[in-house]
Amino acid sequence: MLASRNNPDYAHGMTAPQQILIVEDEPLIAMMLEDFLEVLDKGVAGSVDTVADALKRIEEGGVDGAILDVNLRGGEKSTAVAEALAAIGVPFVFATGGGDDGVAPEFRDRPRLQKPFTMDGVAKALEGL
Repeated sequence: MLASRNNPDYAHGMTAPQQILIVEDEPLIAMMLEDFLEVLDKGVAGSVDTVADALKRIEEGGVDGAILDVNLRGGEKSTAVAEALAAIGVPFVFATGGGDDGVAPEFRDRPRLQKPFTMDGVAKALEGL
């Protein structure tokens, strides 16, 4: 069952996501995030590098939160993933090395995780979800 704002478990103390989906097209960055999540005692709900794979993984369930790289390989943007997560009430943070340029206007109020990542930055971003 998803730990979303629509889920009663969310309101009963489960404020920080536990199973985090990573949407990142750089393998070394994805592996670093997986390591950070392990140290932070979070699970990895999956690590994918395309919008199609992310949407499939979300559909399978068990995603409590997500870290979304704004710009993926081949000019693909993670906007559709953000839309799917927002529709089911799953919190997410955008990972970016830039400003608001790549983030769709409707999501510019969402939290950001600035690259290069630090353990503290990832921890704070997840706590903010």
